[in-house]
Amino acid sequence: MSQQPAPAPPYRPYRQVREATPHSRAISCVRFSPCGRLLATASLDGTVALLSPSSLAVIAVLRGHSDGVSDLSWSTESFYLCSASDDRTIRIWDIRPVLAGGAQAAAVSGADRCVRVLKGHTNFVFSANFNPQTSSQIASGGFDCTVRIWDATSGRCTRAIEAHSEPVTSVHFIRDGSIVVSGSHDGSCKIWDAKSGACLKTVIDEKKPAVSFSMFSPNGKFILVAMLDNSLKLCNFATGKFLKVYSGHVNRQYCIQSAFSVTNGKYIVSGSEDNCVYIWDLQGRNVLQKLEGHTDTVISVSCHPTENKIASGGLHNDRTVRLWVQDS
Repeated sequence: MSQQPAPAPPYRPYRQVREATPHSRAISCVRFSPCGRLLATASLDGTVALLSPSSLAVIAVLRGHSDGVSDLSWSTESFYLCSASDDRTIRIWDIRPVLAGGAQAAAVSGADRCVRVLKGHTNFVFSANFNPQTSSQIASGGFDCTVRIWDATSGRCTRAIEAHSEPVTSVHFIRDGSIVVSGSHDGSCKIWDAKSGACLKTVIDEKKPAVSFSMFSPNGKFILVAMLDNSLKLCNFATGKFLKVYSGHVNRQYCIQSAFSVTNGKYIVSGSEDNCVYIWDLQGRNVLQKLEGHTDTVISVSCHPTENKIASGGLHNDRTVRLWVQDS
């Protein structure tokens, strides 16, 4: 008798349990640390906040950027955090004192915890991502249309790639750190060799609509691509074929950051310009839930690495970070 695949677990809805306003201007990014012990948030006010992932209490504030911060990325061991800013720099912050707790945590509130400033972009830095295999390499993308590869230890730019004809909206390493995907307002999505900087493949080249976000799936087999036509697409980057299209949300203006949820099933999670968070079944493509509460565009979401939690952040008229958990 052939074995039947195990049925998918029944979907349990999420509900809001916490709300906080850690910034004075729009939230731009929310990111749970890989260890699950911190939630980092970035804002157009130029600061990065480190919050408790359960209470949303502010543990530390990282100051040093002279303009808004657009993106955040954690090193795999959660010791370092990098931030991409409109001030044309990327900053690397040492988070170990916060993880250690106690009196040391307060010391992280100043620019003294910034261990490196990466300079080279000639316009806004819109995206940055740590190599998941090594904390010594970072990829970045910006409004200067370049993708850059950095040695995080020395702060040196090892590759400056003339990658796109319009601003780069996202960069993301595959799980083994060997390649980087970039998306751009020029409507293309490209794959780059992380060492040589060579373009290995153009996955999407549609000119319009703009590619507003792209990331590899946790297993490294697929790319999730957001486009400014209200669609999220799952692409097999080896074949270049679109396998799934997720719709129902609103996304025509902003670069909304999406996420994979894998702790309790396989879901796609995204913010939306109708002020909601959408959750789709990855395989079935159907909307499982629409989370309501924000009062402006939900620009960023993050899924906790081990617990059934979602964090979300809203733009100017909202400015809140909200925490959603599944009913048990």
